[in-house]
Amino acid sequence: MSKLIPETIIETLKFVFPAYCANAAPVIFKGWRAIDMGKKFVDGKPIFGENKTLGGFISGLIIGTAVGIIESKIFNFPLSFGFMTALGALVGDLIGSFIKRRLGKKPGEILPVVDQLDFILGASAFSLLVMPPKIEVFLIALIITPPIHLATNYLAYLLKLKKNPF
Repeated sequence: MSKLIPETIIETLKFVFPAYCANAAPVIFKGWRAIDMGKKFVDGKPIFGENKTLGGFISGLIIGTAVGIIESKIFNFPLSFGFMTALGALVGDLIGSFIKRRLGKKPGEILPVVDQLDFILGASAFSLLVMPPKIEVFLIALIITPPIHLATNYLAYLLKLKKNPF
């Protein structure tokens, strides 16, 4: 049993790595125009906000897909796995931003739990089409992602890649 937990954590990290990379890439490769092009939703609030850019989305998709291609060679994952989990992570993040805008949160303002898990939920949902995670992998991803997300965001803040440490 004790051997199972480290193996499952490693399996989880392999599973979520393309999503983690896709989610981190827009912090480094932001730019171009806002995905919502400054448009407002029916409630008069921004759809996603100015921090969700085409450059960030495309770079996240490219990097997450590239990581997935490497993993497909090393771990015999389906070739489309990286693309689907990267796309799911980015869509999940957009959904999180949409929710935050509805709640009146400004871009960059924290919404606990949503900020840490929206991209993992999206990646997991999209992965169902090509390589569904085992339930224990999904549950461990939900447990380990918030502290990893907070730590990497703080590091990005220290490196002056982000304005907020969360």
